[in-house]
Amino acid sequence: MSGLEEPRWPAHAADAVEANVVLGVALMKPLVLICSQDAEFYLFLSHILEVDGFVSEPAGGAKEALAKADEREFQAVVLDCGPTSLTGSAICARLKREPRTGGLPIIALIAPGAENQHLDLLKAGIDESFVRPMAPAKLLDYLRTRLALPKPGSNGIENNSWLSYGSLEMKLDAHRVCGNGHDIHLGPIEFNVLRHLLEAPGKVFSRDELIGGAWPANIHVGLRTVDVHISRLRKALETASTGIVIRTVRSAGYSLEKLDG
Repeated sequence: MSGLEEPRWPAHAADAVEANVVLGVALMKPLVLICSQDAEFYLFLSHILEVDGFVSEPAGGAKEALAKADEREFQAVVLDCGPTSLTGSAICARLKREPRTGGLPIIALIAPGAENQHLDLLKAGIDESFVRPMAPAKLLDYLRTRLALPKPGSNGIENNSWLSYGSLEMKLDAHRVCGNGHDIHLGPIEFNVLRHLLEAPGKVFSRDELIGGAWPANIHVGLRTVDVHISRLRKALETASTGIVIRTVRSAGYSLEKLDG
């Protein structure tokens, strides 16, 4: 990591604050700051965190990391420490000195060839470090333990593995959707689109937002393709008599609403 050069991040990467709506209650996902010069590594790590119920925001260098930590309410910081990276310990030391960020757990992911940074990181106050390659579960378990979060599968409501709105229920880990007591069979894209809408019922999502939330990042998707999948999803919800509709907002996008809302 270097404070002199900042990599170009995907446009959606900074859109990190999300909320799950579980039985009508908004639950903020833990926000993690990932400091890395490697955009591909950030996307890989952010995907792992997202699947486990976290959201992330990138910082390409020391200056950006410190600025974001001053402005946002992060719950943890992950440092990508490579052989040519010399600022991981400096970022850690600075964050630990600041009253606002001194209590944040900071985790170093040390790449092969950078093991000599262990001592500097320890002196800087690093909370935990892992040498790559490593099992992602080690990082996830540490974050959940340190932040006192329930483990996946322990309780559907507490760990955000369920989304519910009216008679519509989505079980994320089982990839299952029920409406009015009936199973609703959806393809993977429709499932992802519905999940995105269920995370904030009533909010109007643009087509670009739905593309970012439902399709892989390396796939080009036309705006009309979104309309086709929305049409399929509407038909599935109507067939199951869920009482939930997808409303079209002209020139804006789509929102999930109750018929009697």
